Amino acid sequence: MFENELHEFKQREYWDQQQWNDYQTKQLQRLLIHAFETVPYYSKVYSSAGFKKSDLSKFSISDLKKLPFLEKTDLKKFGRTSLLSNKLEKDGSFFESSGSTGTPTSILYSHAFHQRLHGAYESRVRNWAGINRDTPRAIIGGRRVVPDGIGKAPFYRYNYFEKQLYLSAYHISKDTAKNYLNGISRYGSEYMTGYAMSNYFLARFIVESGLEAPKMKAVVTSSEKLTDEMRNTFAKVYGCKTYDGWSGLENCGLISETEFGQLLISPDVGIIEVLDKEGKQVGLGESGEVVCTGFLNYDQPLIRYKIGDYISVASEQKNRCGRSMPVVQEIVGRLEDIVIGQDGREMVRFHGVFINLASVIEAQLVQQEVDDFIINVVPSDKLLEQDKLTIIKRLESQLGSVRVTFNEMSSIPKGANGKFKAVISNVKR
Repeated sequence: MFENELHEFKQREYWDQQQWNDYQTKQLQRLLIHAFETVPYYSKVYSSAGFKKSDLSKFSISDLKKLPFLEKTDLKKFGRTSLLSNKLEKDGSFFESSGSTGTPTSILYSHAFHQRLHGAYESRVRNWAGINRDTPRAIIGGRRVVPDGIGKAPFYRYNYFEKQLYLSAYHISKDTAKNYLNGISRYGSEYMTGYAMSNYFLARFIVESGLEAPKMKAVVTSSEKLTDEMRNTFAKVYGCKTYDGWSGLENCGLISETEFGQLLISPDVGIIEVLDKEGKQVGLGESGEVVCTGFLNYDQPLIRYKIGDYISVASEQKNRCGRSMPVVQEIVGRLEDIVIGQDGREMVRFHGVFINLASVIEAQLVQQEVDDFIINVVPSDKLLEQDKLTIIKRLESQLGSVRVTFNEMSSIPKGANGKFKAVISNVKR
């Protein structure tokens, strides 16, 4: 199935704008009818709004604005119940999203969804970066490959079948950089991928330690904002280009960087709307909130989903690569501060601390000192003592012994972009 999906994505890659419009319109109508007929949440919401199946079968892309948004709170509340289709594909399992605003959500992945997604990723991410699924890689992600916060080397694990070296995101420091490099060299990794910030921490510590890394074919980043400083550091350390991208575990949209350095939206992964505070489409050269309607997941359709990230649309929409796909100027993405550990390690992405806690609606981690934290929490009613203990245990598993104070709030203050930082650190490097 993967090979067929890859072929289809490749075949569509150089479509013109009319072909893309026709394709998206057809996919949208198919998705809406499926959701209306088989997903209780949408059946109820769309019927209450006065829509009938016959209306949805004639929907155009411009009609999307007539539909209500799907908020993160809705996905968190109904993601395992009424937001699921009653005609599920085979072999599905749930994964937890990153929860960049402290509200992790459950995403259902069927085997077929995985294959569609891998076809898109191979075509539009790896191949554009000059690599493929058989290229040995080193990844820094959210998986806990070393269970304890104060762990011992090696700080990596190897997946022989996928030629994947998984590096811990939670033990990166000047003292451990050599061990990470030993793993990269031992298993012949040819490109780096995963969290942008964590990859940057490792590359910077390699420089500061006077170590030499093997030359890579590419660095492929995701999940956090990629800066020019990061690109320059990766080029210095690995001698290669960096390719930025955006999707999220929800995978209802995809933005990836071409060989010419442009960021393009893949229209066959989903429809991406970029909206201002009033919910209107922004103009060229303007930034706005990303709202996604995904085409790949029919078990748990995400339609007009407010994923919580921001991008800016390029004022110049001419594609240097010849592909007629929308051009993105910048992925604003998720902005988090860096948590400094007691031993000098640097970390981001603490979403795992708040996963599957019954009394937590959203939460924010604030580091006061290297071993002193405040957890700002919006509870569903009252924060349960068991959930407090779980948060402390999870935090200590990443950082060792720390002091934790809980601050229950009715809401966490948001910034000018309508979001709050999931992680704030008052500790300077």
